Amino acid sequence: MFTGIIKKLGQVVKNELKEEKLFLTVETPFLSELKIDQSVAHNGICLTVAEKTDTNYTVCAVHETIEKTTIASWQAGQKINLERGMIAGARLDGHIVQGHVDTTGLCISAKEENGNWQYRFSYPEAFANLIIEKGSIVINGVSLTCYNLNDNEFEVTIIPYTYEHTTFHDLKAGDKINLEFDVLGKYLQRHISLSK
Repeated sequence: MFTGIIKKLGQVVKNELKEEKLFLTVETPFLSELKIDQSVAHNGICLTVAEKTDTNYTVCAVHETIEKTTIASWQAGQKINLERGMIAGARLDGHIVQGHVDTTGLCISAKEENGNWQYRFSYPEAFANLIIEKGSIVINGVSLTCYNLNDNEFEVTIIPYTYEHTTFHDLKAGDKINLEFDVLGKYLQRHISLSK
């Protein structure tokens, strides 16, 4: 489990597709703390450390992950948001995040306003029942609050600290993003659908 609070940026070293699996190699400042079999969120995608060297580590993404996320488009040298698994008893500064990306969205606009940054995103209308005004949402692994919501678009405001310490400073109109909707909303929708 994660919180959506990004601790460090990583850099893609290599991204290779082999036999319908994608092997992602990453450099990170907390490499020495990682162990084989640990979970790390990569732009919101929970992946397991499979190999580790003195300079980087490798994770493997399967077909489902490749289809539902932006991972296949990542290039060597690209920066990505990283978050290690939450420690039991630690503060939940963001919200409950699984690292299970639901779908991708699209950045429509990005602009600076009074020292903050305003972003507007579109998302598939099929997920409209999982997002609420001033509710939690995860964009590329970052826990955020959405507003100005309609059936297929919403906005977020990024404060200077988040802008500087995540990949939001590289995000521009036309870029695809990973989206994870609030898990509590997913369980509620499942319960309602089965109660009919």
